[in-house]
Amino acid sequence: MAARTTRQEARARILGAFSAQLDRMIPEDESVPLKGATFADFEDQAEALAQTALPVVLEERAALESNAEVEAAGRCPHCGSEGAYLEKEVTQPEVRSRYGPVVLTRQHARCRSCGGSFETQDKSFSPSGSGVGIAGGSSADAAGGAAGGAGGRLALPSRLRTSLRSSGAGAQ
Repeated sequence: MAARTTRQEARARILGAFSAQLDRMIPEDESVPLKGATFADFEDQAEALAQTALPVVLEERAALESNAEVEAAGRCPHCGSEGAYLEKEVTQPEVRSRYGPVVLTRQHARCRSCGGSFETQDKSFSPSGSGVGIAGGSSADAAGGAAGGAGGRLALPSRLRTSLRSSGAGAQ
């Protein structure tokens, strides 16, 4: 198994994304005026920086994992056969993380014995835990329920559920 990128490449891409957004927020050129006049404006600029740079950090970190790319398909999870092979096609699903959409590269395999297909990456990997899945799609969450949690509801962080309950907004 191998990483999809090197640390140097990952750092360069992350720094490039951060630097480009920082240049929009605080231009290096002193003759270019700063944008915004209120603290709320500054917060909006910082949020834009985070929404641009943090997904890149997550994409690159995932690509650095030793199991980001496999050389062999391994055993078929459907029939247990060792007659599985890697397909040439890879997909890049967009998943939702707490920092915004992240694109992850996925390898696929097919079994010669049963014809089943499967992703080669570890199914226990989740960008942000249970209730977070493919953007715009559905997939089983880490707890084994439907996408969005039990009963199709969105799984919210506990601090947000508590806040919603106390405000009356989360009443069923």
